[in-house]
Amino acid sequence: MKIVVLIKRVPDTASVFQINDAQDGIDTSRLKFVMGPYDEHAVQEAVNLKVAKDGEIVVVTLGGPDAKDKLLTALAMGADRAVLITGDGVDSLGHRGIAEALAAIVREESADIVFAGKQAVDDDGSQIPERIAEILGWSHASVITRFSLDGATATVDREIEGGQLTLEVPLPAIFTTEKGINKPAYPKLPNIMKAKKKPMDETSLESLRLSATDLCNKVSIGQMSLPRQERLTRILEGDNNTQVAELVRILKEDEKAL
Repeated sequence: MKIVVLIKRVPDTASVFQINDAQDGIDTSRLKFVMGPYDEHAVQEAVNLKVAKDGEIVVVTLGGPDAKDKLLTALAMGADRAVLITGDGVDSLGHRGIAEALAAIVREESADIVFAGKQAVDDDGSQIPERIAEILGWSHASVITRFSLDGATATVDREIEGGQLTLEVPLPAIFTTEKGINKPAYPKLPNIMKAKKKPMDETSLESLRLSATDLCNKVSIGQMSLPRQERLTRILEGDNNTQVAELVRILKEDEKAL
């Protein structure tokens, strides 16, 4: 069985975010980066499945050389091999382009199952795995909180508003994980040292027969700003009629909410 896990290098959400000088993005120079929190559960679910059913785990990401650290983390957690899509053009890809690149690796690896976190915590796009499933023509189930496998059919619980769905999904298929599905076992020092000896391959968009020009992001950011940080609490004075009139004025004129 071949299990592919998709991960992403993202800023730690506990970091202090600042806008860059051009005001078109985040200043990343002082940020700490981690593996996506939901991706950690995807890696752990793959490891759990490997223990139960045997197989090979290939962890994949897209980015620059810095992304290797997060691949090493996944290898230390129990993945067998890593693939980094890197080189010219990877930073320019939009969601469609990222999905096309990752789908190409999944296809090359002849994967039976793909796990990924339900969303990345930087852009919260929550769409790459679903796009990959569409590209490959595979079944998929998102936001799963339980996974089991019987032969070539997976049974999963999927969160929905007010409850859950239990689905039977034929393989090959893609699944995105919610935090409650397992408890990641963070790697110990011996496993971290062993991870450095595991295979880590690099490939490029050209090697995958993809064009960065065709798949580049078609959306540009004109200006970015942080949300207002000051306290917004105001105490309105006067009788009820005066307070209501002042509240309506604030919502209309100051906050532009009405």
